[in-house]
Amino acid sequence: MALPFANTATAHKLARMVYFMLTRGEAYVDQGQQHYEEQQRQRSIAALQRRAAALGFAIAPTQTV
Repeated sequence: MALPFANTATAHKLARMVYFMLTRGEAYVDQGQQHYEEQQRQRSIAALQRRAAALGFAIAPTQTV
């Protein structure tokens, strides 16, 4: 069951996309699932860094093999 404010937020996001496409004459380009997942990963990293900083820790990135 979708919450009313979620519907409103989605409608607002779509309205902004349409507005910018119409005012700038740009075509919609689907960024794809990989782009979305990378954005989510970056947001998760930023949130973890903020939480660690609030607890007095610092997170340093490491290379994965």
